[in-house]
Amino acid sequence: MRRFATIKDIASALNISVSTVSRALRDTYDVNASTRQAVLQKATELNYRPNFNAIGLVHNRTHNLGILLPEITNYYFSTLFTGIQEVAYKAGYNLTLFVTGNDAEREVDIVRNLSLSGLDGLLVSVSSQADSDQHFQEVIDNGVPVVFFDRVSENIHTSKVMQDDYNGAFEATVHLIKNGYGKIAHIAGPEGLTFTQARLNGYLDALRKHKLPVKPSWIVHSGFTQQHGEQDLEQLWERREKPDAIFAVNDRKAIGAILALKRKNIRIGKDVGVIGFTNDPVAAIVSPSLSTVAEPAFEIGKLSCELLLKHIHKKRFEPEQVTLPGKLIVRESSSRL
Repeated sequence: MRRFATIKDIASALNISVSTVSRALRDTYDVNASTRQAVLQKATELNYRPNFNAIGLVHNRTHNLGILLPEITNYYFSTLFTGIQEVAYKAGYNLTLFVTGNDAEREVDIVRNLSLSGLDGLLVSVSSQADSDQHFQEVIDNGVPVVFFDRVSENIHTSKVMQDDYNGAFEATVHLIKNGYGKIAHIAGPEGLTFTQARLNGYLDALRKHKLPVKPSWIVHSGFTQQHGEQDLEQLWERREKPDAIFAVNDRKAIGAILALKRKNIRIGKDVGVIGFTNDPVAAIVSPSLSTVAEPAFEIGKLSCELLLKHIHKKRFEPEQVTLPGKLIVRESSSRL
């Protein structure tokens, strides 16, 4: 059986003490840069692998992180997970995934039944139905760091990573206005979620800035699926006055709206403009192609995991709130040409 190198092997090869090698590998303040670089290079040459079980016993760490997601089957959340995975695996951490299915009761049940002794930290995107966050505070009170990403809890004092929902929605709505649409509806996410409200506020402020009517009957709250988008569009078309454009909270709802409009023989773009939010790959291949606001999902995943590791390794790490910008992507669905 192949024998992996130990800290003693590195120390012997460099003619330095075992304690110096250990501190260099942990990047402590009392090891100079040249020594640390020499240790890292020799560790690579000797194929050194840290013994996380032993490290865990010494530092009371398991090198396991929990991730709580509303779902995993759509592009956005799978991309988030990929970003988290890249950082975690490079740092030598294993991941345990918990999926709530957007169910608030299941979220509470999962969190309150976690084996906290088996986790060094928890990454969370809250359920779309969640109206309580006390279960997350209980985790933090038990000494396990929590970092929120994408769908965050406003009331918990910890690090949070989000995309710029307000400005993305504002820019999407202004884009529709500049393309000649003046009666713009919003098919929104569930009420009570921070990012649902941020995107709604961006939409409303864009209308107000351009002195367009704000009609409560043109704002429909529901879930995030394609089916919800179809149902929202049908609900809008029951109104006496119908909109000439739709801003959807995400791409799946936008595509649902497009399908419902097509069934009514309404031309997308020419008759009714549509814009989404996410930049799901299907947005580029649906016909007509869907204008959208691209979210930096991979970067959100990476940064949230990096912040969680800082909370784990620096017990007095001051929480950070980071907002990353989106990018407007113009395609056929918002053009009247």
